[in-house]
Amino acid sequence: MSRAKCIMVQGTMSGAGKSLLCTALCRIFAQDGYRVAPFKSQNMALNSFVTRDGLEMGRAQVVQAQAAGMEPDVRMNPILLKPSSDVGSQVIVNGEVRGQMPAAAYFKLKKSLIPDILAAYNSLAKEVDIIVIEGAGSPAEINLKADDIVNMGLAKLVDAPVLLAGDIDRGGVFAQLYGTVELLEPAERARIKGLVINKFRGDAAILKPGLTMLEEKTHLPVLGVVPYLRVDIEDEDSLSSRLESNTAVKPLDAAILRLPHISNFTDFMPLEQHPLLSVRYVQSPRQLGAPDVVILPGTKNTIDDLLWLRQCGLEAAVQKLAASGTPVLGVCGGYQMLGETLADPEGTESGRSQTVRGLGLLPIQTVFTDAKHRTQDTATVTAPQLAGAVLTGYQIHTGRTTVQGVPFCRLADGSAEGCVQGNVAGTYLHGLFDTGELTEKLVQLLCSRKGISPAEAPLLSMEEYRQQQFDLLADGVRKALDMNALYAAMGLEGRNTV
Repeated sequence: MSRAKCIMVQGTMSGAGKSLLCTALCRIFAQDGYRVAPFKSQNMALNSFVTRDGLEMGRAQVVQAQAAGMEPDVRMNPILLKPSSDVGSQVIVNGEVRGQMPAAAYFKLKKSLIPDILAAYNSLAKEVDIIVIEGAGSPAEINLKADDIVNMGLAKLVDAPVLLAGDIDRGGVFAQLYGTVELLEPAERARIKGLVINKFRGDAAILKPGLTMLEEKTHLPVLGVVPYLRVDIEDEDSLSSRLESNTAVKPLDAAILRLPHISNFTDFMPLEQHPLLSVRYVQSPRQLGAPDVVILPGTKNTIDDLLWLRQCGLEAAVQKLAASGTPVLGVCGGYQMLGETLADPEGTESGRSQTVRGLGLLPIQTVFTDAKHRTQDTATVTAPQLAGAVLTGYQIHTGRTTVQGVPFCRLADGSAEGCVQGNVAGTYLHGLFDTGELTEKLVQLLCSRKGISPAEAPLLSMEEYRQQQFDLLADGVRKALDMNALYAAMGLEGRNTV
């Protein structure tokens, strides 16, 4: 069986746009008739996903797989680090939790994970035509290069040609690219087949003198200047500009609490598409104000973030809004916070044995254990005023919750899930708004409370919207890059079927 060709996208820094460029390339190659898979040996992110077989992987590679028309597969992201503090992370290998580790311990371990990385990569390479590999951070982090398994270290292991991307939107892109190339070893520089300037706004003609000089100094071609593309595709954790939105501009105001360890905030992307809903992220009672609905999102550290809510005054503000009838929804960790108690007897969630009181808005109690619940689910909402909405999503949590009240929904097997009490509801289901049905039910409820008529907007599922955005992204990147040179770097001929 033939082995896949590959191309690797590295960046001059975190946030240079590697993930979106890889997403675009996955879509372009798929449009051109190739079987494509994304790959990132090590991802650090709180936004994760559960595969069909119950394994955990980073959402960036899930999005790239969707762009390629592939089922997300944990082989696409064999190592996932989920930060739980400034100095430690939960380490997930091949979709399973390996343990909680401080950074120093992980650095000692990571070279031993190379067999896992290569096994995943080589397995994928037997099944597809092209693998699009994403690097992490910068390949010129000279203090980390000796043990690198995600940038040039990985490129050497799989013999990958490399594109190096710089972010002009942050400024200093010529220094970024030149400095990165200069800090690389000769063998590493030889892997770079071209430079890409990303996120450019304006007339690219004004860059020409700089591009010429950059090519002369680096002896590398500039394969494209990618414009700042206004596409709506899921982002990675704290780098997302979504989290900076805190102003309501539409008739209905949805306020999401921006928890310190917020995770899977992409759950709420579908809400942003509704013509009547304004989605904003808040960090204080003053920012919270008097929204039409309050949402408590998922978190990697539920107890610490609950205590933060208590200390900053948001707990009391949410309780006051709930008492006044404002709808409140909690998802995963946010659902746990809405309960009566959260117990961590072994310190598996918070690092020490403790039991804390929740917001007391739902009749539930949560106990944290080592075991992680990971499933994909289909459900039908049974909560009054939202009943009938069909959901598709996934669960990924360590807490076990006992419910004394009415369930929020019923899973496909008939079992109860979540809890609702009056205007307060909670669920473990991520992706609950993706079908669009719960969004419409929620908008109807909020409109009736506010005395306005729902918009006559066609129902668009998140999947349909996502595919539209992938095509927009691919079109923009295809026009900007020298695709013939890119195919040649992989030893392929472009098919250009679109």
